[in-house]
Amino acid sequence: MRRVALALLALLVLAGCAAPAASSGDGRAGTPDRVPLSEVEPLVDPAAHEGPSTAVLADRAIEPVAEAPDQTLPVTVTSYDRSGPRDVTITDTDRVLALDLSGSLAATVWGLGLDGLLVGRDGATTFAGSEDLPVVTNDGHSLNAESILRARPTLVVTDGSVGPRDVVQQLRDAGVQVVFLERESSFEGASRLARDMGQVLGVPAEGQALAERIEQQVADVGTDVERLAPDDEDDRLRMVFLYLRGSAGVYYLLGEDSGADDLIRTLGGVDVAGELGWRDVQPLTDEAVVAADPDLVLVMTSGLESVGGIEQLLQDKPVLALTSAGKNRRFVDMADGDVLSFGPRSADVLDALARAVYAPDR
Repeated sequence: MRRVALALLALLVLAGCAAPAASSGDGRAGTPDRVPLSEVEPLVDPAAHEGPSTAVLADRAIEPVAEAPDQTLPVTVTSYDRSGPRDVTITDTDRVLALDLSGSLAATVWGLGLDGLLVGRDGATTFAGSEDLPVVTNDGHSLNAESILRARPTLVVTDGSVGPRDVVQQLRDAGVQVVFLERESSFEGASRLARDMGQVLGVPAEGQALAERIEQQVADVGTDVERLAPDDEDDRLRMVFLYLRGSAGVYYLLGEDSGADDLIRTLGGVDVAGELGWRDVQPLTDEAVVAADPDLVLVMTSGLESVGGIEQLLQDKPVLALTSAGKNRRFVDMADGDVLSFGPRSADVLDALARAVYAPDR
């Protein structure tokens, strides 16, 4: 939710978040020519498996639900500004910037078939086809007024997870329309975002179609995950998501409402943060690690690289080495621009993570 996104933003800006990097794990969860998840044979005992793995998307492209659909404008939508909801009438979407912490907004525009409207991107927008768009953020996710205005947008869509806010006011003062969408970091939030973005861009039917596709795809992958996960709840993997930025000494556990909770539960794991009542982000203290004692740790790829890899992390945080995950080196990493990017590729992200968790060597 927005409060969590802003907290994560503060961490990212403080740490000077790097662009998503290549895989750092020792094992890869399949290849682009992988077999369907429904045919994957899982580990006999996932909790006993040793060694790291990397979750890799089979296809980084986003398939649109339509090709350049006709838009119906003007439209009046609700913008959820800090001061409260306000109605905004949108008349011009010729040049759009969709900016947020995880790249989900731009991915949703792409999924609607309106990629031709985009004139720039944030640092987290890394899916295939977006690389030619100029980046209009600094330090990964800090808005750059000059870069944004240079792109000459007629509409900026955001969710409050990128800032600073005074840049947004500068844009409005320059005559740029800005719309804030409510956003929840979850699979359900991904489908809601599709509907909301469809309304903003004057393609509500395509927004509904994209939302339904996301819901169906996630449900289908969820069924396959249930087959891979242990039947007995007591045998399910205890998972935590660590947010790491070694260059700034940032070590955090992601708790409830961060998106990591929904990801872990849908992966068939036990969300340790939820079990312990942790919310938002929690410092990675020795006490927290002992209380969690995870079987498996999820991390962002460049975050793991920033701390020097698994062995260096365990040296710097020796209490982690005492956990089941630490003893077995059971870390699963995924590219920063993918792992928490709830949007049109939600099911693909879940599929890739499920392979890394339950069948890393197959």
